Amino acid sequence: MVSLGCSKNRVDAELMLGKLQDANIVSDPAEADVIIVNTCGFIESAKKESIEAILDMADYKKAGKLKCLIVTGCLSERYRGELAKELPEVDGFLGITAHNEIEETIEKALNGKRTESYRPAEVEGDYAGRVISTAPHLAYVKIAEGCNNRCTYCAIPYIRGPLISRKMEDILDEAKQLAERGVKELVLVAQDTTRYGEDLYGEPKLEELLDKLAETSGAAWIRILYCYPEGVTDKLLDVMEKHDNIVKYLDIPIQHFDDGILRKMNRRSDSRCIYDVVKKIRERSEDFIIRTTLIAGFPGESEQAFANLRSGVKTLGFDRLGVFPYSAEEGTPAAGFDGMIEEETRQSRAGEIMELQSDIALERSKRRVGRIYDVLIESYEDGIFIGRSYAEAPEIDGSVMVFSDRELKIGEFYRVKMTHADEHDMTGELVL
Repeated sequence: MVSLGCSKNRVDAELMLGKLQDANIVSDPAEADVIIVNTCGFIESAKKESIEAILDMADYKKAGKLKCLIVTGCLSERYRGELAKELPEVDGFLGITAHNEIEETIEKALNGKRTESYRPAEVEGDYAGRVISTAPHLAYVKIAEGCNNRCTYCAIPYIRGPLISRKMEDILDEAKQLAERGVKELVLVAQDTTRYGEDLYGEPKLEELLDKLAETSGAAWIRILYCYPEGVTDKLLDVMEKHDNIVKYLDIPIQHFDDGILRKMNRRSDSRCIYDVVKKIRERSEDFIIRTTLIAGFPGESEQAFANLRSGVKTLGFDRLGVFPYSAEEGTPAAGFDGMIEEETRQSRAGEIMELQSDIALERSKRRVGRIYDVLIESYEDGIFIGRSYAEAPEIDGSVMVFSDRELKIGEFYRVKMTHADEHDMTGELVL
C-alpha cells in the first residue's frame, strides 16, 4: 500500500488494510503481488506526485512479482474514467470509498477483469478493524467526510461531496478501542472539524464530542486539526481548558488577511474575525499553540493585498505556519478569475511569507526554553531520543530532541526541560 496526501486519506488507506488483514502485507513493493496506490488530487503538485507513484509502482510488473495494480482515492475519484484511458498499466480504479470494494476489485483484477467503481462518499466502515499505519501510540480519527464550505479555490467538495458527519457514539466507541490498543494520542480530522454534526444534529457538536471524548476515551492526548476561525467559539475554548487531555493546540487555516481576497475566496470569516479569534485565544492562555495555513498569489492579489497578508502574519505571530503558492484547480471558480498572478510571483510571495515566519517561529519557540513539558518519545537516532510535546502536531510540525543517559521507551511520556529552541525544533533534557 502506498498512501499519499493528508491524514484523512491515511484513514481511508487504513480501512482498506483492515479489509486485507488476512493477506500477507509486505513493505517492499518488489515482493508484492498486489500494490494499491491511494492517491491525492488536491493541488497540482499532489496530482503529479500521485501519477509518478502509480508509474513507479507499475514498473514492478517488469522488475518484481507484481500481478495487480489498483489505484484508489481522490485523484481516481476526481478524474473518473479519464485515468483508466491514460493508465493502461493499472488493473482497477476505485474512488474515495474504496474500502468497501477493495477485496472484490483485487479478486477480479487477479482473474484478468479490469474494473472501475465510484460510490458516493460515506462515513460507514469497519473502523474497529482498521490497521493503524502510524506509530502504535498515535491514531487519526476521522469525524466527518466532505465539506459544505465552498471556497472558490478548493476542489475538495467536488471530490468528496458535502459534509457527512459520523455518529457521535461511533466515534466515541472507536476512540475508546484505540486507547485500549495502546494509542496515547488521538488526532481528530475532517475537512472542517468545527462544523462536525451540523448535518446530523442541526448544529455543530464539536464541543460536545470533545467533552465526551475527554471523559470516556482514556486517551492521554486529544488533538484537533482543521478548525475554521468562525467555528472557534468560547464554548470550544471552555471545553479545551476544562480537560487536561485536550491539548492546547489549534490548527486554524485562515488563507489570507485581505478582506477583498477573502471575499473572492468565499471564506466565511473576514480579517476582523481572524484578528478577534486569535486575540481571544491568546487572552485565554499564552500556552495555546496556534497553527495556520495561507495562500499567496491568489488571483487579483495586489501589492496592497499582499502587504495586508504580510501585516497579518507579523501582527498575530503564529507559532506554526504553512503557505501554499496559489494553484489553479480545474473545475473551481477561482481558476476562471481575472487577475491571475504569474507563477514566479506566487512562489516569491510564498517564500517571502515563510522567511517572515521563520523569525516569528523562532521567537515564539524561545518562550518555551526553561519550561518543563510532557514529551511523547517517538524514536531514537544517533544517540538522541526524539519526541513531541503538545506543541508539535505529528507529521506537520517539528520535534523535541531529548538528551538522556537513561534508556527511554518509545511511545511513553517523560518530563523534559527545554534547553534550546530553533524555528522548528526544540532541545531538552530529561527531568529526573
